[in-house]
Amino acid sequence: MFKVEDLLKVTSGRLISGPIGAQVKSASIDSRMVLAGEAFIAIKGERFDGHDFIGEVIKKGVKVIIAHKKLSADKGVSVILVKDTVKALGDIARFNRRRFNIPVIAVTGSNGKTTSKDMIAWVLEAKYKVLKNFGTKNNHIGLPQTLLGLDKTHDCAVLEIGTNHFGEVEYLAKICEPNIGVVTNIGPSHLEFLKGLSGVYREKYSLIRNLRNPRIAVLNSDDKFLAKHLKNKERLSFNIGAGFNAASDFRAMSLKSEKTKTRFEVNKKYNFTLNTPGSYNIHNALQAIAIARIFGLDYKVIAQRLNNFQFPKGRLNLIEVGGIRFIDDTYNSNPLSLRCALEALKGIRASGKFMVMGDMLELGKSTQEFHAGAVRLALETCDCLITVGKHSRQACKNIKSGNKKIFSCATSAHARETLLSLRPGKNDIVLVKGSRAIKLEEVFKI
Repeated sequence: MFKVEDLLKVTSGRLISGPIGAQVKSASIDSRMVLAGEAFIAIKGERFDGHDFIGEVIKKGVKVIIAHKKLSADKGVSVILVKDTVKALGDIARFNRRRFNIPVIAVTGSNGKTTSKDMIAWVLEAKYKVLKNFGTKNNHIGLPQTLLGLDKTHDCAVLEIGTNHFGEVEYLAKICEPNIGVVTNIGPSHLEFLKGLSGVYREKYSLIRNLRNPRIAVLNSDDKFLAKHLKNKERLSFNIGAGFNAASDFRAMSLKSEKTKTRFEVNKKYNFTLNTPGSYNIHNALQAIAIARIFGLDYKVIAQRLNNFQFPKGRLNLIEVGGIRFIDDTYNSNPLSLRCALEALKGIRASGKFMVMGDMLELGKSTQEFHAGAVRLALETCDCLITVGKHSRQACKNIKSGNKKIFSCATSAHARETLLSLRPGKNDIVLVKGSRAIKLEEVFKI
């Protein structure tokens, strides 16, 4: 429950009409989903302005409105005027987080955030009631919305934090006030705004700088940017093989990739299996193992949970559509995640290997260089490459393909038709990967 007087205080708002003694169960920004007994926060987005739907939500029985535009309402409706409703959403979310003395785990990094968040939550759910972001609601709107769902039934929260501009990780960390921070890796993502790898590192690592007690950081010691922070006693580390720091707390060895599974051993003692051909997901598993051990879970329980973990849609999922075997990695793409997907493809036995590769976006001035490298890397693994987008098309013009086939398409639908014309057989496999805006899921509409 939120009292109007509390909402006024935490948002630095001003009550312009209605009773100050009103209470609400929660708060919502969606005029379609808001319920009577909830507050409605009128946010102006790219396509819609919540202020346009205030009359509609009042008809639904909403008695508290938070807005940044002056408006008139019925006498029984409390209207709180704030400078910025997006900030007010974050302020209310922080207020709700502080009402519950539970541990919050925050996950950021260039790749693997969603899988890591889901994996950590899945393992902890063996013993605890866990709040987590739904899907990838990891920004200045989605994360506060998630925190509004925090209540006394929850034992802990696992939250994904995304960014593509400087300061966003710090802003979100100050809202969710995490006690444990996970940085998956530092790679070339969102370079258009973060400028370079050092900028990506600075932005991602700000999560660790904003932790609350007991301030535990879980870091990837296979990452050269993160390995240098491992001397601090509040740091736990994970790695595969020797890495930069063979003395990591959680170290994976004896890797074995199979058709649909990856097996490995942790600290020369505990055996684990993942339902994925992508061995790079071992890093995500190690993060989940580290967090689970902090929370007191037994290795046997952790192994059972990881063995039953279902990977999120569009993240290296093996599927079959129209008699064609696909690796669906369509959620997003950047140079590091593309390399990892191709390594997974390399480990799968198939008569022929195809790739539908969409452009990688937000790479700034290095865009063409990264795409040229991606095309070369794809041709080392694949027999046939189908690209979608102007950057990939340009990169293909300067590549010597040898006896490999290359097709450049303007749309995902065109790529689908091109792939079908090549008639991949039941023993072939097709990797589909590109940035979210390219909409490569169209390839599967066979």
